[in-house]
Amino acid sequence: MLATAAAVLVVAVVVALVVALRAPADAPPTRTAVGIVGAAPSAPSSPLSEPTTTVAPDPSCDRVRHGFTPRTISVPGATRGAAIATPPRDAAGIPGTPPLTQAGKAMFAWDLAQGTRPGDPRGNVIVNAHTWPDGSALGNRLLAALHPGGRVVVRGKDVRLCYEVTERIEVSADTLLPRYYTQDGPPQLAILACSGKRLGPGLWTKRTVWFASPVSG
Repeated sequence: MLATAAAVLVVAVVVALVVALRAPADAPPTRTAVGIVGAAPSAPSSPLSEPTTTVAPDPSCDRVRHGFTPRTISVPGATRGAAIATPPRDAAGIPGTPPLTQAGKAMFAWDLAQGTRPGDPRGNVIVNAHTWPDGSALGNRLLAALHPGGRVVVRGKDVRLCYEVTERIEVSADTLLPRYYTQDGPPQLAILACSGKRLGPGLWTKRTVWFASPVSG
């Protein structure tokens, strides 16, 4: 019985994240397609206003002038020094997710195929986290703790880049969101987690996306 319950939970998480992370339905599985800009998404449950990208300097944050490989991500109230996985996209161009393990549910996944690193001058750094039905995953904690004005700290080797959340939106599970894949806009961190009501195995009604802008000293 325990094995059967665990299998159902794994299927639910995988299906939910595949729905949430999918690229536009008409896009072929290439980096250019999933990074499409300007395609009109279907009507969301919350307005898709353009985020504010000017954030006041913070002397506790490094002034980063070049891209770097992230090693950990911290979000006050949600996680401290969360590890980062780098799974590949699948054949449909969908960003990979953290492992479906006890360790994986506390990790972020960073989408290398996007081609944007923290500290790069343009484009979204894409990350995602699991939301679990029992409320125990990183995505659940982000949903509870991360709001506009909140701080996200990305650390690399000898560098600490701070971001401030400028926008949090919740959209229906079947909404396409090309903005999440933007490669040529202002530098941002884009975080995604499944949200809303769980209707059954693999069925979540919403997804939440946070956009955050870099803060420099």
